[in-house]
Amino acid sequence: MSQENRLEKTNRINLLFDFYELLLTEKQQTFLKYYFHDDFSLGEIASEFEISRQAVYEHIKRAEQMLELYEEKLGLLEKQQRRNELIGKLGYLIEANIIDPKPKKEVKELVSELEEL
Repeated sequence: MSQENRLEKTNRINLLFDFYELLLTEKQQTFLKYYFHDDFSLGEIASEFEISRQAVYEHIKRAEQMLELYEEKLGLLEKQQRRNELIGKLGYLIEANIIDPKPKKEVKELVSELEEL
């Protein structure tokens, strides 16, 4: 796997983890944190928990599959990315004065509120 693909995968897993962390087992949460957040190797995690590298690998793979399954069913990450895209477009329209200037302040406040969600 190329460095770019690995980075994309890591970013995706971290984003999915942010949404679905509490739906994973404690062990899955711990292994994913060590591997994707803290950049531990399989060997380092295996040593820490006194299990085989293969066991760590299987726990991580299973956790990744669960995250993808949750996203497939619930779509929280996809919805968040779409919201961000729409907020960006609204912000552009406001700044480009495409929207009537009279309600512009109110629209800006709504965009800010959306961003906070």
